[in-house]
Amino acid sequence: MNVDADVRRYLTGLVAAGRTVLGNRLVGAYAAGSVGLGAYQPSRSDVDVALVSADALDEERKRTLVARLRHEALPCPARGLELVVYRWEVARSGSAEPGFEVELNTGARMPFRATYDLADRPATDGHFWYGLDRSILHQHGYALFGPPAREVFADLSPADLRRLLVDALSWWLARPLPPGDAPAPGTEDAVLGAARALVRFRHGEWLAKADAGRRLAGVLRAEPAWGDAPDLLERAVAARNGGESPRGPEAHDFQRRVLAEITGG
Repeated sequence: MNVDADVRRYLTGLVAAGRTVLGNRLVGAYAAGSVGLGAYQPSRSDVDVALVSADALDEERKRTLVARLRHEALPCPARGLELVVYRWEVARSGSAEPGFEVELNTGARMPFRATYDLADRPATDGHFWYGLDRSILHQHGYALFGPPAREVFADLSPADLRRLLVDALSWWLARPLPPGDAPAPGTEDAVLGAARALVRFRHGEWLAKADAGRRLAGVLRAEPAWGDAPDLLERAVAARNGGESPRGPEAHDFQRRVLAEITGG
């Protein structure tokens, strides 16, 4: 696990708190996102963790877990913590449905949000994240406690993967762009998110966003129909390290082309 000592200590404390609240119900705890993918950046990354419970959590236990893990009780050294708790049967099902027990976003640089039921999460925030995250956990989850992630999280079916990738790309495309044609901060994440989706769709492998951008840039240089997409991808990777962000229209054009390939259009 390629993280600094502060994050390691934090994750140890998080697992201990989870075990205190869930007791024998805690099947496992898994680092996901940039930590699981080996791409953690102290200056910009979140800490993503999935806890797996043997059964459903009642309201009191959900709220107790949130109280123990929120930043004010267990300070997160990263931008913030994104935590999701799943039942074991959901993790093993390969379902495309959200299926979470409780979700927590908390940190010094992250707005607090605790969600105790899917009905409380606005549909405009997207319901596709969870199935995709469990697919990433299947391939790259790092076990902080419990059995290997591949034994706990099942992957999506090809049809469900395609559907959720389409939902994710459509969600990104629906986000408003700033006026004009100037570099737009944040577009690099949209471009690299689309690159990661296309790498997963074509090659079956989840990569960190920047790694996906670099890999796809090399692949698309041999495909003239993609034009200057490789240069766009390289600029998007550079923007994550302080370079200039892509322009909104070119980011949307690339996302639309990725969406068209995944949908077969």
